[in-house]
Amino acid sequence: MKAMILAAGLGKRMRPLTDTCPKPLLPVAGKPLIVHHLERLKRAGFEEVVINVSYRGEQIITALGDGQALGLRLHFSQEETPLETGGGIRQALPLLGETPFLLVNGDVWCEAFPRQLTLADGDLAHLMLVDNPDHHPGGDFALHNGRVRAEGEPKLTFSGLSVMHPALVAEHAPGAFALAPLLKAAMASDRVSGEHFRGRWVDVGTPERLKRLDQALRNRA
Repeated sequence: MKAMILAAGLGKRMRPLTDTCPKPLLPVAGKPLIVHHLERLKRAGFEEVVINVSYRGEQIITALGDGQALGLRLHFSQEETPLETGGGIRQALPLLGETPFLLVNGDVWCEAFPRQLTLADGDLAHLMLVDNPDHHPGGDFALHNGRVRAEGEPKLTFSGLSVMHPALVAEHAPGAFALAPLLKAAMASDRVSGEHFRGRWVDVGTPERLKRLDQALRNRA
């Protein structure tokens, strides 16, 4: 199984830190945020990782190279302008292949990946959901008996970690588009499973949350 890291965002919420440095390369506990993901992927047994890049993408490519130093094979999907989540995955399909892959949002930090790395017959996605953080109290989706719904209560927050089938985006026209509407359509057809992760997870979306994560990881070392 391959993995894909979404790393093409502009990092607007991280300014001024991202004025000169792309968000995936921002340091956390002595190493770039994206390297935490890559090291964890290596430990989990992954060998090939696709990374989409756009804003200051050359810096990311230069910093990571072919992945040999991390024991991985890295492939980069370069976007002239950010294609959003769905469009970025759609463009990267030739690198990902035709089988399900692990998808990792580059601006989260999590101590684990989904327990389930396979999809049931007919399913298009498996989402790892977490308890709602203070900055997102309303949550995103409901989880009932292992199935994810766009409607219903209580809501949990999508962690940004999931298993995706290429078919979810393959029929969409190329270009910039969001992933969420396609996920919701798949949920309406009962084609999305999920799990509730209760371990350590952080949405590293602002300089303040980045600083708190950095301090927490340094204190834990």
